[in-house]
Amino acid sequence: MSCLFYIIMATIHNWTRHMSTIDKQFYLELGQRIASYRKAVDMTQTQLAEVLGISQKTMAHYKVGRLRISVEMLTNLAKTLGVSVEQLLEDDVPTKATKRGPTSLLERQIEQISQLPRTKQKFVSEMLDTVIQQASG
Repeated sequence: MSCLFYIIMATIHNWTRHMSTIDKQFYLELGQRIASYRKAVDMTQTQLAEVLGISQKTMAHYKVGRLRISVEMLTNLAKTLGVSVEQLLEDDVPTKATKRGPTSLLERQIEQISQLPRTKQKFVSEMLDTVIQQASG
C-alpha cells in the first residue's frame, strides 16, 4: 500500500480518536441511517459515492462513523437520496423503499397492529400464518 494511504488512515484514526463518545455514536448512527436510505432507493455504496463525487472508501468511512460528514455533503446526500437533511439526522430509518401517494390499507393495518400489545400482535400473526398456509397449500 502507498505511503499516502497510511497517512490518510492515520489522519482518520487521529480525527476519530479525539471525538467524544457522543460524537462517535452520532456519526455511527448517521452512517447507518444513510446506508438505510441508500438501500431504500436501491443504490449500492459505490453508486452513491460516484454520484457524490467521492471514493467508495470515503463512503464506507461515513457508514461506520470514521469520518465526519460536512454540512455540504449532508445536503448533497439528502438530495441524492430524496430525503431532507432533517430525515438524515433523525432516528427513524426506512425499512424499504418509500412510494409516493397514500399508504395502502395493508400498510395502515400493519402500523396499527404494531401499536397493539404483544399478545394481540401474536394472535394476529398466528391468524395471518394460518391464512397464508391455506393459500399456499
